[in-house]
Amino acid sequence: MAMTIHVDIVSAEQEIYSGAAEMLLAPLETGEIGVLPRHSPLLARLKPGEVRVRNSGRDDLYFYVSGGLLEVQPHVVTVLADTALRAKDIDEAAVLKAKAAAEEAIKSRQSGIEYARAQADLAQAVAQLRTVRRLREKLPR
Repeated sequence: MAMTIHVDIVSAEQEIYSGAAEMLLAPLETGEIGVLPRHSPLLARLKPGEVRVRNSGRDDLYFYVSGGLLEVQPHVVTVLADTALRAKDIDEAAVLKAKAAAEEAIKSRQSGIEYARAQADLAQAVAQLRTVRRLREKLPR
């Protein structure tokens, strides 16, 4: 039997996932990290992207996080996300629409604050699309 680590993925609104995993992969501001059981304690900032939970004998679970914190303890990993969604719950059409709106706002370059907000919106939309497309690639046809 493989060693496992307990994983909690929590958004501001609700708990998204809680369970055992062999490994967790998450996007940090400094690069992607893989967390295995007995990992050294760590507290790091997440960037928008895909969190993957690898379970023994089952398919990986995919989640989108908009940013937040990753806390790692030797037997527990907690993802505290501003927004977290199961990849299967992401509406790809709505994300494509949001991406187009963000790209248009960047082109118009109205003010510094609006430009920064549009860049953040674009980064989130791209990360959500990447998560949805990766999940679609993994599904059996």
